Amino acid sequence: MIKSRICDLLNIEYPIFQGGMAWVATGELAAAVSEAGGLGIIGSGNAPADWVKAEILKVKSRTSKPFGINVMLMSPFVEEVMQVILEERVPVITTGAGNPGKYVSVLKEAGTKIIPVVASVALAKRLEKAGVDALIAEGMESGGHVGETSTLPLVPQVVNAVTIPVIAAGGIFDGRGLLAALSLGAEGVQMGTRFMSAEECTIPLTVKEAILKAKDRDTVVTGRSTGHPVRCLNNHFTRELTELEKVGTPIAELEKLGAGRLRMAMVEGDVQNGSVMSGQVAGAVMRIEPAAAIVHDVIDGAEREFQKLKERFTV
Repeated sequence: MIKSRICDLLNIEYPIFQGGMAWVATGELAAAVSEAGGLGIIGSGNAPADWVKAEILKVKSRTSKPFGINVMLMSPFVEEVMQVILEERVPVITTGAGNPGKYVSVLKEAGTKIIPVVASVALAKRLEKAGVDALIAEGMESGGHVGETSTLPLVPQVVNAVTIPVIAAGGIFDGRGLLAALSLGAEGVQMGTRFMSAEECTIPLTVKEAILKAKDRDTVVTGRSTGHPVRCLNNHFTRELTELEKVGTPIAELEKLGAGRLRMAMVEGDVQNGSVMSGQVAGAVMRIEPAAAIVHDVIDGAEREFQKLKERFTV
């Protein structure tokens, strides 16, 4: 069985995190992944504290196993969300879009593990000094907001720069990806896009079908001119946005055009005019299945691939 430091740190069975995707990672999905032995994560996004609390209660009613919440630090509700996390004694938080340093001491006092998402070595080193428990090194293959470095070069550089556990994210969807991440020095993986196809994921069927139909080159990155690049499936919205960027449309107009597009896709199911945030692995997602089946397929696949490597090569 594949276990690592992160399993012992978080008291989870398998070193697999489910990405905390806004409008996607609800209590239903997080509970299913945690119950299967991974770490299910609620995506708080820009949601208010009462919504976050309701999702926490969903998870607690479905599983007694550890779970997490992804906190978007630029959310207008971040202070209220942090208070709910403290009150509910959430075991783990992952963070994005900012530095969680100001919250580290109070979260640690409550027993919550802090695991920020990073896209650079410099930020990884700074956050380790701030006292976080682990890091998620996310390459630009991932869906949603992305950096400029891909997973393969990013993960080992972050691993070399810090002593705390590192989780690899971006471009991972099966056991081969887990095995590769472990080879790079990571202690586990985070997957988002594949868990969007889980039966327990509450996004509309139209979005799941769009992912299943996607090919290897069907994601694009938009928003580079705004300083906040985003990877999503290519559709009418991304083509319109790309053309506007090419002609130098002011950032304020681009941001206005993009407002509400994620909800339009992930809640309303509009896969042409909404922002279908998805990683490059969308082309490898082939079926809708239970979250537990996904977790076990990744673990079993990694163990099979490890045996194959031993058979193929003599050391």
